[in-house]
Amino acid sequence: MIRAWQFLMQRPDVVAEWTLEHLQIVGTACAIAMLIGVPLGIYLSGRGKFREALADIVLYLAEILMTVPSLALFGFLMSILVFLNLPPLGFLPAMIALVIYAQLPILRNTYIAIRSVDPAIIAAGKGMGMSETQLLFRVKLPLAFPVIMAGLRTAIVATIAIAAIAAIIGAGGLGRPILWGLRNNRIDLIVVGGVTISIIGIGVDLLMHRMERWVTPKGLKREVKR
Repeated sequence: MIRAWQFLMQRPDVVAEWTLEHLQIVGTACAIAMLIGVPLGIYLSGRGKFREALADIVLYLAEILMTVPSLALFGFLMSILVFLNLPPLGFLPAMIALVIYAQLPILRNTYIAIRSVDPAIIAAGKGMGMSETQLLFRVKLPLAFPVIMAGLRTAIVATIAIAAIAAIIGAGGLGRPILWGLRNNRIDLIVVGGVTISIIGIGVDLLMHRMERWVTPKGLKREVKR
């Protein structure tokens, strides 16, 4: 621990660079996953036998992909990228893998949250003359948003940890000092990388928890307190 603290004091610029790289990778991956997962979850939550069957298939595939070990997924993606004549190492394969891992909690929470909206509230909205689009944006999404935020929170925290493994394929970030430490028997580098990742994960989790409470409608907060 003492050597790790000494390294941090001597090279704060390097640690800051690793941290910014890590946050860039995680932020980009989670933003892409959210842009894919939330609209897809909204679409799958619609009524009808086709959408219900499609939802079962998509969620099942997402659950399977979550069980694939990260190293195996990286290797599989590298093979595909080589076949497509794209860079097999670095930012691209790491980004694809992280988007895949972040997809399930966002997609599942969006789907479940919208499907769980009280039918009586939806019926009341229809009785007021609301269209399906108005029901979605004025009724369903505001009520579902706290659960969607919980899924995003889970995805971000998980991605912060998984992104460290992406250093093996040259993605950078805080996995780099951990990898260097393992190769060169430098415990201080392992501690610096691991502790920084933990601090970021805890900080983001607390921040997202506050945001969940902030976006929860007052009526729902009262129900939870009861």
